[in-house]
Amino acid sequence: MITKRIIPCLDVRDGMVVKGIQFKNHKIVGSIVSLANKYSDEGADELVFYDIGASTIGSTLKKEWVSKIADVINIPFCVAGGIKSVDDARDILNLGADKVSINTPALQDPSLISALSKEFGSQCVVIGMDVKTIDEKSYLFAKTGSEKTSHQTNIIASDWIKKVQNLGAGEVVINSMNKDGMKNGYDIELLQDLSNVCKIPMIASGGAGSTKDFVDVFTNTNVDGALAASIFHNNEYSINQVKTSLKGNKINVRI
Repeated sequence: MITKRIIPCLDVRDGMVVKGIQFKNHKIVGSIVSLANKYSDEGADELVFYDIGASTIGSTLKKEWVSKIADVINIPFCVAGGIKSVDDARDILNLGADKVSINTPALQDPSLISALSKEFGSQCVVIGMDVKTIDEKSYLFAKTGSEKTSHQTNIIASDWIKKVQNLGAGEVVINSMNKDGMKNGYDIELLQDLSNVCKIPMIASGGAGSTKDFVDVFTNTNVDGALAASIFHNNEYSINQVKTSLKGNKINVRI
């Protein structure tokens, strides 16, 4: 039986962890290294870091903190933010990250996916997908870390999944913009729809507000992991509480 993953998400801007609601009004919640250390100690299966500042202004993330994280945690972690080339990815992986995630750069140049997969293996290549459902159609958005320059594309989410997995992506993270920061549950309908075409591991993101939300997403969809931020950053629930609830509902997790 596949073990489901619980993954705290840390949005990074100007060297600090921040959190917003529906990708707006970001507020500082803490230090990158101290939160990484805390979640590792609490039993997170892996961590994801998004340098939302770098991704929206077209720069590459500041790399100093990547090696600091590798020094204090012993679980896998993924890094995203303005990674636009094989060389950018190599720098991040050499500093200790296990995976790199690309979003807007992949939309701008899909060949980057196959280049990364060929160089580092598909297991290192994650595609972040910021998805918003409008008039019953689920569209990809670019540059969502910015409160002013978020861009809707004409790409339908299911079509993009088909494309990226064929190009060699090893995993996709589905960020529901409709649900982000709302804490009223994951977007079950969206995840069910995308799972019909997704043949690689899929991670749910956006909407976690209680242990029940984790139970619901693993019970009602076939996602491989669930990503969350607010409930962990605000100390509303610990990772152990989430996993205990999942275990109690016969969902296989690493304790």
